[in-house]
Amino acid sequence: MKLNYYPETDSLYIDLSEKMSTDSKEISEGIVLDYDIEGNLVGIDIDNASKKVQLKELSFNRLPANIHAVAA
Repeated sequence: MKLNYYPETDSLYIDLSEKMSTDSKEISEGIVLDYDIEGNLVGIDIDNASKKVQLKELSFNRLPANIHAVAA
């Protein structure tokens, strides 16, 4: 999973899978879910992210994963 913030557009994209998106559905104003060809959720796009998501802090609890941080 990857979180990508784009300050120039104030959008946050959460990549949940390496699979390509083939369908998208806006579930709320500025919140779009992306699905693969099998209907599995592969990404979440959040417009005006700074107004919808707390971007200043990111917490991980008990994730069975290696954590990589890349700062801009």
